Amino acid sequence: MKKICICGGGALGHVCTGVIGSQEDVELNILTGHPERWQSSITVTDKAGKHYVANINRVSSKPEEVVRNQDIILICLPGYLIEKTLRDIRPYVGDAAVGTVVSSTGFFFFAHDVLGADAKLFGFQRVPFISRVAEYGHAANLLGYKSSLAAVLENIEPRDTFREELERLFMTPVSLLDSFYEVALSNSNPILHTGRLYTLFCGREDDVFDHNILFYEEWTDEASQMLIDMDAEFFQLLDKLGVHSLPTLLDYYESTDAPSLTRKISSIPAFQGITSPMRPVAGGWKVDFSSRYFTEDFPFGLRWIKELAQNHKIMTPTIDKVYEWLGTPLALLGSVRIG
Repeated sequence: MKKICICGGGALGHVCTGVIGSQEDVELNILTGHPERWQSSITVTDKAGKHYVANINRVSSKPEEVVRNQDIILICLPGYLIEKTLRDIRPYVGDAAVGTVVSSTGFFFFAHDVLGADAKLFGFQRVPFISRVAEYGHAANLLGYKSSLAAVLENIEPRDTFREELERLFMTPVSLLDSFYEVALSNSNPILHTGRLYTLFCGREDDVFDHNILFYEEWTDEASQMLIDMDAEFFQLLDKLGVHSLPTLLDYYESTDAPSLTRKISSIPAFQGITSPMRPVAGGWKVDFSSRYFTEDFPFGLRWIKELAQNHKIMTPTIDKVYEWLGTPLALLGSVRIG
């Protein structure tokens, strides 16, 4: 019996609970700040109508009740909760492998600092599923699968056995990369979201818009060019770090220039209907700076790219402009060393 604890009750936490917990020989615990809202089972439904039903062994807000004596601890949390959660669970981790569904929000930087150099760690390059909560603690929707996943393992042996276990749990082929930089640094949300937000709202922070802008379907060539420019600077950093496994955004989206990138991003079926981080006000809509697009992707995504570039004396004027536009609150930034 594989004992697994999922930390986090957001959309990815819900969907991972359903998918992983529906597997044979899995005993599943949940660490969440709202245990009273969880049922003893959860149902996840994908777009084809397939149901994943998971029975949950135990749900608690106390790490000692659900983290102790686990084989795998899976972090499904926003960046601002990762360091605190790692510190909370550290006394109970034991020999468990601690991992994250997405590594670009600081997991490896924080885990190295909190759990130490010998900790068993793993992390995915991109999220395994596109997820939405349908009914908190009871049901969720799986809106999209990935055809394959890339992950990094540290201090986990035998590597191929654990890779096969990840493939089984997530029902997706998994390839292993060599360096945590390959998953910790990403041109997905930390660049995709922040560059788009800059072109949407820079200079219009107090404007009232007549509708909530569709984040992807109303994508613009200006946003595409911003992404291309930020990505070029990002790849200067990757080259300095010796990381050569990541595709450029143009390659990833099978595009050649800003107009073709716009056409591609705006037409992706899984992105349809996704709105921007905005809130209703009298007369229309305004930008919502409390959204995770701002509280996550700037201080726990783009931050790592900017700071590592500075450490390696790489000029990133476009990334700097986007990052500094927000004036990220220092209270959100940890003291972890990333050098």
